[in-house]
Amino acid sequence: MHYTPIRTITQNEIDVFENDGVVCLRQFFDPNTVEVLRKVAEKNILNPSPMAIDASQEGTGRFFGDTFVWAHHAPLKEFIWDSPAADMAKKILQSSKINVIFDQFLIKDPGTSTPTLWHHDQTYWPVAGEQVATMWIALDPVVNATGAVEYIKGSHKWGQRFKAVSFKDKDMYKEDLPEVPNIAANRGQYEFVQYEMEPGDCTMHHGLTLHGAPGNSSLTQKRRAYIIRWAGDDATYDPRPNLQPMLRDPGIPVGGPLDCELFPVVRGT
Repeated sequence: MHYTPIRTITQNEIDVFENDGVVCLRQFFDPNTVEVLRKVAEKNILNPSPMAIDASQEGTGRFFGDTFVWAHHAPLKEFIWDSPAADMAKKILQSSKINVIFDQFLIKDPGTSTPTLWHHDQTYWPVAGEQVATMWIALDPVVNATGAVEYIKGSHKWGQRFKAVSFKDKDMYKEDLPEVPNIAANRGQYEFVQYEMEPGDCTMHHGLTLHGAPGNSSLTQKRRAYIIRWAGDDATYDPRPNLQPMLRDPGIPVGGPLDCELFPVVRGT
């Protein structure tokens, strides 16, 4: 694929990310790129990796996820290394280098009642540091009805880490951390942001920004997202018991930089 940078990240977008813990970056990926990612998503659904899960709870529909998909699909590896995505993450995180932690498809079929539970990302992973973020690329139109993600503004600055929440097994994560607050019952205490998105739009949110999403109540429209987890200069390897499984052991020392084959440097200084 040939990628042409559409524009640069603005200082205002950097400031919004730093203040709110999330920013929406409009139309950085053109329709041809989106179509390539859609085709890989559909191929992945038909032939998922051993790391694929169906996160659906009781109710209707399917909430499909698969991780480290760049290891199985050459177009995704090319996208991570050659598209503007890594440069965007590097700029937003104000980092001299950028590592990819892993990538992921998250897909809610039409009529999927399963919500995305309120959580923040970083407590699932063996990664410490402030320069950690998730890029969420919309491959379909995203509105509240199809499962647009809600974020709690400024929650990355609370100085509080919450226990990871399993979408399938409530006893899976055992780290000694407080539970995520009951956001739904106390919505008046928080300030939310939710972006309607077109294919090719993406969000970047901090690893400690609390977020959740409704199910997909549309009976015709999928909600396909391609997601990349990025880390910057200060990120270090922080393995702990009962975390989200990684593809394999990275073979790096505890407390050391992430630079390795599993978490490769995509952009250097």
